[in-house]
Amino acid sequence: MKPIVEIKNLHNRFGRHVVHDGLDFAVYPGEIVGLVGGTGAGKTVLLKSIIGLHRPKSGTVTINGKNIMRMNKAQVLATQRLWGVLFQNGALFSSLNVRDNVAMPIKEFIAVNEEQAQELAEMKIELVGLPPEARDKLPSELSGGMVRRAALARALALDPKILFLDEPTSGLDPISASMFDDLIRKMAKNLGLTVMIITHDLDTLFSTCDRIAVMVDKKIKTGTLKEHLKDKHPWIHDYFHGPRARAVLAAKNVH
Repeated sequence: MKPIVEIKNLHNRFGRHVVHDGLDFAVYPGEIVGLVGGTGAGKTVLLKSIIGLHRPKSGTVTINGKNIMRMNKAQVLATQRLWGVLFQNGALFSSLNVRDNVAMPIKEFIAVNEEQAQELAEMKIELVGLPPEARDKLPSELSGGMVRRAALARALALDPKILFLDEPTSGLDPISASMFDDLIRKMAKNLGLTVMIITHDLDTLFSTCDRIAVMVDKKIKTGTLKEHLKDKHPWIHDYFHGPRARAVLAAKNVH
């Protein structure tokens, strides 16, 4: 099976600070991959490199067989319908209600009138489990969990093949975070989505992801949870064997 996202020999630097040094990474159709790494390891820079918001110094970024690195800005924009992005904390437009937030990419990329855009937006809002009364509310009037669902509805607005989620459960209470994890798994299964999640949430990582990509030493090591548990790399060992990780693993009966 060919990867739907493939990164080869990626280099990113800011001045003398090297973020990625020959990084290789692949995500395959239909899987959910979690991406973890220390603060400043370059997770967000990697995401921006994938979706065309940052141009790496060198390397290749291929999505669904298309090399993003060879595209100009107009071509990247035309390709953006392949993916949906849920940015950290939702990043909804504060002056727009939920329906208008979700309708915005629909109106930008699809030849529909205002009424049709609103109807399509309402379908996406219902899809992510938000109640009808949430449609007309501003982001400031929603709970944290509802904001993430609204942001997910916007990410799904153009029926993407790939979802990129940046810290989707950050700041949520355990119940809301667990419900959002369940929603992601259901969306991936029912819609045939490929999902990449940047997260520090160990519950999300252990219960939702098929594989885990760990960013260390300016590269990525990808494997299953059991493979990472055996890894002797100091950061990987500390991350997967620390007190919080042990508590989550014990609760899930993972050895």
